[in-house]
Amino acid sequence: MNKIIVAIDGFSSCGKSTMAKELAHEVGYIYVDSGAMYRAVSLFCIQNGWITDSGINRDELEKNIASIQIEFKPNAEGNSETYLNGQNVEKEIRSLEVANGASRVSTFGFVRSELVRQQQLMGEKKGIVMDGRDIGTVVFPAAELKIFLTASPEIRAQRRLDEMKAKGEIANYEEVLANVKERDERDQNRAESPLRKADDAVVIDNSYLTREEQNNLLRTLFNERTFL
Repeated sequence: MNKIIVAIDGFSSCGKSTMAKELAHEVGYIYVDSGAMYRAVSLFCIQNGWITDSGINRDELEKNIASIQIEFKPNAEGNSETYLNGQNVEKEIRSLEVANGASRVSTFGFVRSELVRQQQLMGEKKGIVMDGRDIGTVVFPAAELKIFLTASPEIRAQRRLDEMKAKGEIANYEEVLANVKERDERDQNRAESPLRKADDAVVIDNSYLTREEQNNLLRTLFNERTFL
């Protein structure tokens, strides 16, 4: 069986991360959480005092970006965890403070360039599954299996609303739907690495698929590529 790279792109609230994690766990691949990498950069900035209420010390971050090394290693259960310069930071990067910082550092082109470079290095030995917005178009244009995951905005809004309610958060469907559509517009029209389907990506619309149906379809596609 050949080891391959699996690139999963798509719209927000489609379940890309869940799909990627489950496939990686099932086939023994490393799951690379591209969003966690931006969170790790944010944590590094916080640790060095470069993020304040007034903004980010862009100059210091740019001078030190090459000293940030991010890795993913499986834990005892086989799930990938994030390491920043050799330290496990999986718990630390999940805080709201770090998440807010991640959305800010991700706007810097030099940060995106460095993380793409590191992601491409991770893919040299193959055997990885990565999800995001530009994995099949920018990071791994030669990936053996590219998936573009989508669902209707209405379905995705309802899923997000259900998740929020499960957490005890108060939310309005129309507001959530508007946010989903706004994010779609931003993702598809941003200047750097916009969301788009790679020409050779397989489109999966999971609007009405069960989780089992979706996973079976992905595993079939995976098996086809690994036994070529």
